Amino acid sequence: MAVATVAARYAKSLLDLAQEQGLTETMHRDMQFFKNTVDQSRPLMLMLKNPIVRAEKKSAVLRAAFTNRVNPMTMAFFEIITKKNREGIMDSIAEQFISQYNILRSIERATVITTVPLTAIQRDKFKAMVMKTTGCKLVELEEKLDSNLIGGYVLRVGDQQIDGSIRSQLNDLRLKFLN
Repeated sequence: MAVATVAARYAKSLLDLAQEQGLTETMHRDMQFFKNTVDQSRPLMLMLKNPIVRAEKKSAVLRAAFTNRVNPMTMAFFEIITKKNREGIMDSIAEQFISQYNILRSIERATVITTVPLTAIQRDKFKAMVMKTTGCKLVELEEKLDSNLIGGYVLRVGDQQIDGSIRSQLNDLRLKFLN
């Protein structure tokens, strides 16, 4: 079975349990913390994905790293995952959990790429643009800087992209002159 499918099933089960126990927000924070930790620690990710490292060792490392930082139910979930030998897809499970949580709460993630940091007014305009386009209630806006854009912005929402950059406009102009 594909990793995404298995991860989605584990994430759905965890989200259902979290809702049942009234710990949805706590579990969401824990999954974000886990995902950020794994993304920033390449050795930890490699250790979890390494089939040579024994499950007991992986479980011990997870306990040492997360026991005092996450909810006991999250820690119990990590233990179950390691017993099922699925620790290699824990990052995918966390990603799927966050995605399913966002759908449940009607939260849309968007990325805006600009040449300079956004002001509060610009940030609000981008959020309003995303809310109008998607119909969601809340927008999590990730901001990135790219000096190659020259000016303007690139807004990504899901699989859609709005390119209002000067670089894009110059490329379009260049293509018109070539034809």
